[in-house]
Amino acid sequence: MTDQPEDPPEVPGETPIQRALRLKKAALAAKPKPPRGGKFQREQAAAAASSSKSKPWLTR
Repeated sequence: MTDQPEDPPEVPGETPIQRALRLKKAALAAKPKPPRGGKFQREQAAAAASSSKSKPWLTR
């Protein structure tokens, strides 16, 4: 074990900005995702639809 954080291996010819973007995308992909489909999704859609009904200035 080392004291350094685990980083993926270096990609040859990669700029520091490209490396940062690659690491950022990997970190975002590793985060837990909200559940998809089913009751949760219906509840979320219903909440979004009901909140817009109280804002008549948003309709065309």
